[in-house]
Amino acid sequence: MVRCTHKGCGQDFSPENNGPESCSYHPGAPVFHEGSKSWSCCSDVNKPVLDFDDFVKIPGCAKGQHTDEAPPAAPKPQPAPHVELKMSSSAAGAETYSSAPSGATPRLAAPSTPAPAPKIEEEEDDPAASVPVGTACRHNGCGVTYENDDLHRREGGAAAECTYHPKPPIFHEGSKGYLCCKRRVLEFDEFLKIEGCSKGRHVFVPKQKAEPQEVQFTECRIDHYQTPAEVHASVFAKQADASASTVKIEAEQVFIDLYLPAKKRFRKTLNLWGPVNPAESSYKFYGTKLELRLKKQDTRSWTLLEKTDRDLGNINFTFGVGGRTGTIGAKELVLDDVNRARS
Repeated sequence: MVRCTHKGCGQDFSPENNGPESCSYHPGAPVFHEGSKSWSCCSDVNKPVLDFDDFVKIPGCAKGQHTDEAPPAAPKPQPAPHVELKMSSSAAGAETYSSAPSGATPRLAAPSTPAPAPKIEEEEDDPAASVPVGTACRHNGCGVTYENDDLHRREGGAAAECTYHPKPPIFHEGSKGYLCCKRRVLEFDEFLKIEGCSKGRHVFVPKQKAEPQEVQFTECRIDHYQTPAEVHASVFAKQADASASTVKIEAEQVFIDLYLPAKKRFRKTLNLWGPVNPAESSYKFYGTKLELRLKKQDTRSWTLLEKTDRDLGNINFTFGVGGRTGTIGAKELVLDDVNRARS
């Protein structure tokens, strides 16, 4: 078996079974610009991608026969001549600029300190999962395709050892390589040929990572408005699990315990400003929030949603109006007997 050298193919082929359309490849060159990756031959059909794994999966846009001929080497770029200007001033105040001698040694920029590489957790193969024939190893720089367990997955198999790059590729100012090893090349074809620097087992079907069991408590924003008869409160808890969550409305308190995505949880007890009628109050879950409808036991105005020990001074809270957008509208403040005597 011989490995095809066409860009975007890289499959092993037999010269006896090499049909006119056996190979799908890219006749153009790879294009890397500001983090996006694409092929010059089909950028209008296959949109640029950001992840290198997605770039490798872009299907070839041309058909033909496999080949093992080495691609022609691109001409090496010539370095620009280094020119250093010197300024001299005359007695009349005129400034004259001249270039430094051709044999002058160019100044070297001070090397910058590279940022520490992020910690990368390697995938592990799941031996219990079935693998379709032809599945490629997920390791960078491997390229082996699965045939059977005895060959590629069992300990001691003829092709069970994987030679790969444990860290992702890096592209910087035209050079290409991997974070795990020092070799850097300019041509993309040479980059694909960089041999792996680590050995291990192939990964055809990665193990599913166990989700963290520890619940993280979080905060949710609560807004409210009122009418003379009701108080409406919105708890902005997106995608709360209505079946697992708990909401309990009592005369002077509301207990809220919401289970959110990503193992998050919101728990709060609202000490209400005034008494409510639990039998006539209700709540409802929406996609982005929990809506509370609290029926007042009297018609007095609530200064806040919850009781507080702070001195609020001379504050009156206006009534809201029902409907989709209304929040303010009442013209007359309704007070109970105690507040009416104080006013």
